Amino acid sequence: MSSINLTTSTFDETVGASNVPVVVDFWAEWCGPCKMVAPILDEIATENAGQMTIAKLNVDENPDIAMRYQVMSIPTMIVFNGGEAVHRIVGAKSKSALLEEFGTFLGNSH
Repeated sequence: MSSINLTTSTFDETVGASNVPVVVDFWAEWCGPCKMVAPILDEIATENAGQMTIAKLNVDENPDIAMRYQVMSIPTMIVFNGGEAVHRIVGAKSKSALLEEFGTFLGNSH
């Protein structure tokens, strides 16, 4: 399963209703580093299906959500657990670095 796209209208329901951690990738079409991170997040989503959901939120199309979570630079990835923002990663990182960041939430270490 690849990542899902969120909008202002689906954000709270998707993040709040999830029984697994949700990583929200705040991105924009014009953001080069965002495009580098996207395929890595898709891989992580596929490899960890059922343990974690990866979702994307376009900050240009949904600025209110970006403002709510004070996303000042992109890419920013925020891990939500039980509907609460519990971890923030700013900037493009390698797959191994992201897996390390997510390890706590996946319940295993890579």
